[in-house]
Amino acid sequence: MAQETTEHTRRTLLVGAGLAGVAGLAAACGGDDEPAGGSGEAGGSGDAGGGATGGGTGGGQALATTAEIPVGGGKVFEDAKVVVCQPAQGEFTAFSAECTHKGCSVKSVSDGAIVCPCHNSRFSITDGSVVQPPAEKPLPRRNVTVQGENITLA
Repeated sequence: MAQETTEHTRRTLLVGAGLAGVAGLAAACGGDDEPAGGSGEAGGSGDAGGGATGGGTGGGQALATTAEIPVGGGKVFEDAKVVVCQPAQGEFTAFSAECTHKGCSVKSVSDGAIVCPCHNSRFSITDGSVVQPPAEKPLPRRNVTVQGENITLA
């Protein structure tokens, strides 16, 4: 009987520790760097979620049509954690939607720049380079393919 009690106590302790870890992780995900409110519209066209499906894993994930990405602008796909831009007619670029400064999600594309609302870092839609600090590193490039009118995360 003593062994059952010890086993039960050990199990309770492990479950409790696991729940405490999850609660700590959930608390760490919030924070002062997140912008207040807002759905994260991007590039002035539609919702930021667009046609993205699933998580940010890629692998043939359909994002948008070429008509959804304005020339000289772009669109943020929060679910896929990617921003797709069209710096020039028919030229498409894609970058991680996670700001290299503090990890906030970029939320929009305006005036030829990808904008992070947390600290107002701006990145080039052409190559992801920093055009306005405080970010110091460029956005990592993501691969997309354009087949006909469809843009797909590679």
